[in-house]
Amino acid sequence: MHRFTYTTMHKLLSIGQVAELLGVSIDTLRRWDSAGRLCSIRSGVHGHRFYNRSDIDQYLQDINTVALNWAKSTSAVEPNPDVYCQTRDIFQARLEKLQSELSKITPIEVVSLITAVAGEIGNNSFDHNLGNWPDIPGVFFSYAMRNRKVVLADRGQGILTTLKRVRSELANSSEALKMAFTETVSGRYPETRGNGLKFVRSIIVKNPFSLYFQTGDAQLYLKKDDDELNIKQTETIIKGCYALISFEELL
Repeated sequence: MHRFTYTTMHKLLSIGQVAELLGVSIDTLRRWDSAGRLCSIRSGVHGHRFYNRSDIDQYLQDINTVALNWAKSTSAVEPNPDVYCQTRDIFQARLEKLQSELSKITPIEVVSLITAVAGEIGNNSFDHNLGNWPDIPGVFFSYAMRNRKVVLADRGQGILTTLKRVRSELANSSEALKMAFTETVSGRYPETRGNGLKFVRSIIVKNPFSLYFQTGDAQLYLKKDDDELNIKQTETIIKGCYALISFEELL
């Protein structure tokens, strides 16, 4: 059994604190501990669980990488159930939980806007891949309240494939990404993917948020007051979409 000094104790977090930071239940953390995914330190007669602050900081940073690696992997493996929304109903339930967690740390104006952006991106994945998922259906959806970040990813068809149904002249993912965030795309459902992302852009550029978005081999970085889109080609290629929403500053 571990013995803790004052010096070590101030670097530790209780299981309740970690559950709140990661947006998961205490039971989930116990399962992760048993599976070796996120190990605790046991102390006292009752074996209470504590976590190194540095381990939790590292986990919060890594969740972004985990989502991106899942989206670009050639292996079709379902994500951990705690971050996997196979259906829209599951996604909506977790979106409501995100809204609840956000309300504890930020003004209601920020809560509604971040929830709207995450909801639009996640719902796009379901709307435009319905019945056409290449392998794993649904979205990877997680968030870190301490770091003020929300991450979403899917292994869908990607924006280029979706928009080429109505704009066959599109040559690459960069062109498709630009169109998705700047033009209102006419066409029958579900070929109107870009319209939702134009709405996302309107929120990001008017508020102290930022968005990193990737589809195919094209990436976009968008922040407050950006008049132009910053789109670059990447070496990393994903078939679907990956989005990282950050809101380090408060209104």
